[in-house]
Amino acid sequence: MEKMKEKNTIHESERGMQEDSIREMYASLGISAETYEYGNQILEKLNSRFREIDEIAEYNQLKVVKAMQECQVSEACLLGTTGYGYNDLGRDTLEAVYARVFHTEDALVRPQITCGTHALALALMSNLRPGDELLSPVGKPYDTLEEVIGIRPSRGSLAEYGVTYSQVDLLPDGSFDYDNIKKAVNERTKLVTIQRSKGYQTRPTLSVKRIGELIAFIKNLKPDVICMVDNCYGEFVETVEPSDVGADMVVGSMIKNPGGGLAPIGGYIAGKKECVENAAYRLTSPGLGKEVGASLGVLKDFYQGLFLAPTVTASALKGAVFAANLYENLGYSVVPNGSESRHDIIQAITFGTPEGVIAFCQGIQAAASVDSHVTPEPWDMPGYDAPVIMAAGAFVSGSSIELSADGPIKPPYAVYFQGGLTWQHAKFGILKSLQALVDNGLVEPGRKTSK
Repeated sequence: MEKMKEKNTIHESERGMQEDSIREMYASLGISAETYEYGNQILEKLNSRFREIDEIAEYNQLKVVKAMQECQVSEACLLGTTGYGYNDLGRDTLEAVYARVFHTEDALVRPQITCGTHALALALMSNLRPGDELLSPVGKPYDTLEEVIGIRPSRGSLAEYGVTYSQVDLLPDGSFDYDNIKKAVNERTKLVTIQRSKGYQTRPTLSVKRIGELIAFIKNLKPDVICMVDNCYGEFVETVEPSDVGADMVVGSMIKNPGGGLAPIGGYIAGKKECVENAAYRLTSPGLGKEVGASLGVLKDFYQGLFLAPTVTASALKGAVFAANLYENLGYSVVPNGSESRHDIIQAITFGTPEGVIAFCQGIQAAASVDSHVTPEPWDMPGYDAPVIMAAGAFVSGSSIELSADGPIKPPYAVYFQGGLTWQHAKFGILKSLQALVDNGLVEPGRKTSK
């Protein structure tokens, strides 16, 4: 008994030394004792939430491994091709893996898809024809899609090709406006686009369950309509995906969740075979489709990134939950709030002032492993209608599964935080963002603001 007590005492002593070392390391990185202790007070209440996130990650990890095993991923699949890319075993097998993971008939997963906006534009432009109408029943789409659709005039937009656009806003409480959706669906409605995440809005992210309910309602009105879900930031956050509840296409970026931080570029479209083949013919050329498109040595990163994606997404989710609770406790409006269920990795925090948004993003940048010495400033980015500040010190340029934050400099002056390849880095980034606000005199740790 005495030996057990002595052993416990030694362990407690070692634990105390570790905690002191961690505290000192944070201090060496510019985190004050007050900020560190405030963060720890918030974390003490999050054990059960973090355990739930880990359980979802475990399920999704097994789902990915199962898909890879069923498709017989081999060492040969990790090799790349050049030129035309005919008979690319690794590329074709990867697309089969994605189809298994998302439970779809087919998938298109290519480095030639440059970003999430490109993937969405590809899915839309390949499945819509002149005279068709595109409907968004969830309000305004993400800013960069406005020019794709033609809401803001742009060369090559859907509007220039005679595709019309209709929109039904969400009700003030965030619910679907079923009455006006019913009125909006007509004989020309060919494709319905459903944005899962909030974009630069402070509306709730849509759960897979709610997306399924919306799709069922629309399919009841018009069974042959194509339902496409912009799945960016939502992959592996739940144990099911929109394709499990009726979506004809799910579309996303490889430098967000499914790339696991390793994919250097790329996008995916998973769904019904006809929809995916249409996208392939648009990406390459009529008559060629999926047969061409060299993988150019990125397949290992695509496979390994997908393998890591469930646990990387879990780390980002823990960071989002931590940020929500930390800033909500200070009196800021956060979406989702600290106790709500999560359906994407994005955390919106409304500061109400440009200074708050800028300080937060500069804090996130200062926590980066790459370009931490750079100070981000708002600028007129292509595709946006207001100056935007982006913090993204990343191994893959612009990767938003890595620790990052951004926001438009316009009311209500909200910032959108996401990513973190590891929970530990996400935690540091959030504490660094708070420290930047403290250092600029905008907030005190533990003291509520008037926001």
